[in-house]
Amino acid sequence: MSAILVFLAVLALAAGWWLARQGLMVKPWLHADAAGAIAHAPRQPAAQIGLGVFLAVVGSLFALLISAYVLRAEMGDWQAVALPAIVWPNTLCLLIASLALEWARVGITQDDLARARTSVLVASAAALAFLAGQLFAWRLLAAGGYFVNSNPAVSFFYLMTAAHGLHVIGGMFALARTFERIWNGDKTQRIRLSVELAATYWLFMLFVWVILLLVLSGWAGEFLSICGQILSGSGIG
Repeated sequence: MSAILVFLAVLALAAGWWLARQGLMVKPWLHADAAGAIAHAPRQPAAQIGLGVFLAVVGSLFALLISAYVLRAEMGDWQAVALPAIVWPNTLCLLIASLALEWARVGITQDDLARARTSVLVASAAALAFLAGQLFAWRLLAAGGYFVNSNPAVSFFYLMTAAHGLHVIGGMFALARTFERIWNGDKTQRIRLSVELAATYWLFMLFVWVILLLVLSGWAGEFLSICGQILSGSGIG
């Protein structure tokens, strides 16, 4: 259960950072202007709050999947399967998509719509490449005789990567909407909000994917075991 606890702790830290960044934890009654009147902080768009709630739900979903994976792996019939090598280039695709959207965020802040438009296109291409790579990973498993019902380890790989892939597909619809707004010359404020939401969402998808790989590859357990040995040797805890 240590893996799930670490995941939830990191998720909580990420949520706290996001809330602080959005200004949702500001207490306006503690701030006053030069005349002594209370300075009310600007209300955050409902879309930002909605995204935060949605990501919390998605994070809880993957936390439950990881918890089930860890518990099932402790049973005697568990047979670990090596991950297809394509998952590592797929990780690079997600990283490129996330970095491209951060670049789009910078571009829209500087009113550079051309940069933002190009960055969103790059992110969309990287997302498509990721999905294609995931389909190829499933084909590699099937070609090796590993199907959904082959053994529990393979079943969890299909389930967890499929759940992540569905959320990536949902993110692509958001990217399409963002590109449409940039292309049609929508209001700058609306474009900026759309880009910021997309950048936050894809950063979260990258984070979840990395955690899934750590768990599916067995590295998470080894890392936590090493940390436990270090803490025990130093007398902490």
